[in-house]
Amino acid sequence: MATLSAQAAPPKETAGQPGQATGGGRRGKGFSLARTLRYAALLFFLLIVLIPVYVLLVTSFKGPGDASPERAWNLPSNWTLDNWRTAWDALAPSIWRTLQMVVPSAVIAAVLGSINGFVLARWSFRGANLVFTLILFGMFIPYQAVIIPLNELVLDLSLPSGIPTLILLHVVFGIPITTLIFRNYYQTIPHELIEAARIDGAGLLRTYASVILPLSLPSFVVVLIWQFTSAWNDFLFAVFFSSSQNGPVTLALNNLANGALLQNYGVSMAGALFASLPTLLVYIVLGKYFIGGLMSGSVKS
Repeated sequence: MATLSAQAAPPKETAGQPGQATGGGRRGKGFSLARTLRYAALLFFLLIVLIPVYVLLVTSFKGPGDASPERAWNLPSNWTLDNWRTAWDALAPSIWRTLQMVVPSAVIAAVLGSINGFVLARWSFRGANLVFTLILFGMFIPYQAVIIPLNELVLDLSLPSGIPTLILLHVVFGIPITTLIFRNYYQTIPHELIEAARIDGAGLLRTYASVILPLSLPSFVVVLIWQFTSAWNDFLFAVFFSSSQNGPVTLALNNLANGALLQNYGVSMAGALFASLPTLLVYIVLGKYFIGGLMSGSVKS
């Protein structure tokens, strides 16, 4: 009887067998639906972001009679590269001057911000928090609020107009944000590394050069990208402290767009693409390092 009962009893369902597949299937279906909706929303917002890029790109290949606001969405009737040649001839000198401006301003601001961040994060002295607060205060002052006294200061110091003055201004106004980024990152470095360097007889500068600086690559990537983009896209300082003969590409692009009575939209769009290409390439090449560098200083160990 016991044998017959054992044979007649249905097998018990265990985890992972078909008896529980229905619930798991429903969960998997729900997850797939949520993921599909999420990707659909991302695609929708991506299309919204790419609409201006489409208009820029399409219009840059249109001739003067074909490029108009009424035909902004239409493909070119006749594809031409004349707009690109004209824009390059007009912007090439200013693009080179902008590179001469943004590279040293980004590097100098990054080095000074690294030194400030290390001192404020690892060197305890009286008034350190006050000094850090005063440095951060520079981040919240609008450029428009100080442009007139800044212009008077530049004139009183007899600084040359053009790239040298712009480098100095971008370095000074870049120090607050670079100091903040480096200070937050250096606070995540284990204190035992600093103590080990001190036990070995390293002073403050030796500790910074031998221990801290080799670990600072993520923050340097973030700061360099940030400073490069900010200096490259700046227009306000360019208007006040340079001219079309010695100014950066943003000023030349503005002159290109407003230099003729009959607006040539194709040349303007090609020039805008030329002016934005360097920052776009920087983000494409170093974008993942930029996000990684931001996240590296977000969690304190």
